Amino acid sequence: MSYRFEPGRIYRMPTHFGPAPGPRQLPAGVVGNPAASPRRLSVAVSFLTDAAMLQRHLPEGFSLAGDPVVTVEFHYMTEIDWLAGRGYTTIHVSWPARFDGARNHAAGRFLAVVWESLADPIITGRDEIGHPKLYAEVDPPRHSEGVRVCTAGWMGFRFLELSVADLRPAPAAQLATSDGTLMLKYVPRTGAWGEHELCQVTLTPAEDPDKSRQFGRGAVRFHRAAWSDLPTMYHVVNALAELPVIAPRGGRVQHSRGGKPYLDQKVLL
Repeated sequence: MSYRFEPGRIYRMPTHFGPAPGPRQLPAGVVGNPAASPRRLSVAVSFLTDAAMLQRHLPEGFSLAGDPVVTVEFHYMTEIDWLAGRGYTTIHVSWPARFDGARNHAAGRFLAVVWESLADPIITGRDEIGHPKLYAEVDPPRHSEGVRVCTAGWMGFRFLELSVADLRPAPAAQLATSDGTLMLKYVPRTGAWGEHELCQVTLTPAEDPDKSRQFGRGAVRFHRAAWSDLPTMYHVVNALAELPVIAPRGGRVQHSRGGKPYLDQKVLL
């Protein structure tokens, strides 16, 4: 007898072996602790760039919101519940944007690309919540003589370097108005090349996990790549490398605990 899909259960390919465990579906008997997992070291740098160049990378229905400031963040995560205590690193590249659809309107950060150092969160995040994830090899963070250094590459080609120095205690936090993180989920249509099966805007509602933060002087650089350096993503890296650094907007180092499984992810229309 053939299997049938169970209503309300999350599946991923291959579906033939039953519902799939992951960050939004823990096995029976396993209880997550979103207040404590994961532990996270975040190192980020921001810079002012050309507004027209950023606008070219926004999907239809989006517009820039505020100054054209790009932020590149490394998040080194450990003690992750859904990976049975293991960890991985994620890199986010974003800038402020607004989405105005036929029914929904939202403003926050537009997540242009994510690199991660492990296949499991890439597969679950792309399929289930629409994060634009790619794979990268991420070196452990270095901390020497007061400078934090983060690097990422692919098969020997280092395409990203980031550093934060002269760290000092953060001033009193100012609450920024944001609906959360905006992104575009896209699934191509098999056999009808150039067409899509799914193209939708998704929103991760904002959250504010417990954290400690320091600010400092930041620098970030994307290295231009030939096709032979990064055969499947040289176009992404080169587009980011072309963004001019008009003015630095500083860096930050942050320690935090806790996070959510993105079960509150929304589709905007």
